[in-house]
Amino acid sequence: MIVEYDPDPDLRDTEQVPRLEPGRIEAFIRREVLPYAPDAWIDESSTKIGYEISFTRHFYKPQPLRTPEEIRADILALEKETEGLLGEIVKGGAK
Repeated sequence: MIVEYDPDPDLRDTEQVPRLEPGRIEAFIRREVLPYAPDAWIDESSTKIGYEISFTRHFYKPQPLRTPEEIRADILALEKETEGLLGEIVKGGAK
């Protein structure tokens, strides 16, 4: 008896398996996928080997945070700049 499955494209998913995974893809699927989706299977025709380079990890240089004094000065400058703005908006709408 041969059983054929009709895969549901809405349930299709991919996994990124570490290249040096002991036991390769089969062991990874057995350990990480099958406990949560026991009817999952590997489509060997769409298995690809490639590499992912994390540009953030290798090239990102974090900028130092602003001091609380700098932030406070910016907020005060914005408050001064927008002083009376709400009054002008309300007066303009009443005309």
